Amino acid sequence: MKLAHIINPVKVPAASELGIAQPITFESIRVAKEFSTDKVDVELYTVCYEEDREIVPNHFTQLPNLLRSVQDIKKFAGTKKYPVLTDVLTALYNASDAEYLVFTNMDISLMPQFYTTVAELLKEGFDALLINRRGISTKYKSVEELPLMYADFGKPHPGFDCFVFKRELLNKFILENICVGVSFSEVALLHNMIAFAERLKLVDDLHLTFHIGTEVMPPLTQEYYLHNRNEYEQKIYPQIKHLLDIRKFPYSELPLYKRLLKWMLNPSFRTHQVLEMEGKSLGRRLKYKIDSIRFKLLNP
Repeated sequence: MKLAHIINPVKVPAASELGIAQPITFESIRVAKEFSTDKVDVELYTVCYEEDREIVPNHFTQLPNLLRSVQDIKKFAGTKKYPVLTDVLTALYNASDAEYLVFTNMDISLMPQFYTTVAELLKEGFDALLINRRGISTKYKSVEELPLMYADFGKPHPGFDCFVFKRELLNKFILENICVGVSFSEVALLHNMIAFAERLKLVDDLHLTFHIGTEVMPPLTQEYYLHNRNEYEQKIYPQIKHLLDIRKFPYSELPLYKRLLKWMLNPSFRTHQVLEMEGKSLGRRLKYKIDSIRFKLLNP
């Protein structure tokens, strides 16, 4: 089995949250690949803008520079060059023939057993994995503390920031102009995986990734957030709505009140959408019950 993992580095001030997290992310990925030697074939890639290349360690293959950003899609008051998600994933697809593609956010670090565990899960027949992180203390500031971070069990986090999927699925995904690094990018990927994967598994009970800090809703830059939300709600969701089966959603196996609570509290789910789908599912079940009763009455 071959896994190809891509990340999108960005040069930021060293003292910023991302400036602290990125070197730790880089090293944790290197360690995880080393740990998987002779077990899984892992390829590591980065794709970024020219001005970001200098921060990338040598153990990654740097793909050709990104040529556009969200700034090329529409006009914003701000000047941030958020990459277009499709460009990042397509760069990985074109660079590798790996069976499975992996995409993680830049502030997500890996446990050493990440790739070997992912391979074992995929061998069970899943074509897509959603892997939830653990949130650990903000006291950690340097790569030298990585062993302590591994030992910090942290707290579970409800959001989605690590995606593994069969390469063929990317050709089906409808991502429009969703940009990386802004809320709703995870919503778009999540719902595409639900729509197009045959067997999707949520991994929320294993310690495979971690993030420094436990916040659930990071601060929003409103205009970029609205861009991503509109891309999803106005362009993506109408195209995949008919493919979204509530039975494929994470937590759908839980009792009604528990799954509704999970969906409503999780920022990656749109409450009105899951309630609408839940209503349709209930309608199907009621129709089945009524048809069964009618059949028994007609055929005593």
